[in-house]
Amino acid sequence: METTTGNAGLSRSPSPTTGLRPVRRRHKGILKYPVVRQLIRFTGVGVICTASSLAIYALLRPWIDPQLANAVALILTSLMNTALNRRLTFKITGSRKRTQDHLNGIIVIIIALVITGGSLGVLHLFRPDATVGEELWTTTLSGFVATAVRFSLLRHWIFRRARHV
Repeated sequence: METTTGNAGLSRSPSPTTGLRPVRRRHKGILKYPVVRQLIRFTGVGVICTASSLAIYALLRPWIDPQLANAVALILTSLMNTALNRRLTFKITGSRKRTQDHLNGIIVIIIALVITGGSLGVLHLFRPDATVGEELWTTTLSGFVATAVRFSLLRHWIFRRARHV
């Protein structure tokens, strides 16, 4: 079981009812806002997951259709993304609601697939002979939109119980 140590030197365990770890530090400046701290952690998770997704896409693309390569890459990295955001971005450590969080995360991934898959569809509508590099740029740029949607859904829907950490 993890513990945190606050300013008073007291050690506290995660709450068994919420799975949230108490935060006892005082932040200054812009870091005093929980959303800023969450965005910083979310960005780190996003960099890891985006790099993984792009690598999987680039490896699969020579052998399969771009839409299928995109779907496989996003699905393979979605569980990792939800788990990392749950633990690192929103500081949820308990097993309570873990399954529900991952099921809701699948809905978020479907939305990301619609956004990135739609962008690939538009690319191929205008450039049927697009290169893998152009496809990667397209999915990366549309991934920024999908990322903003993902953060909003994670923060305000799936992990709303941890909005202030």
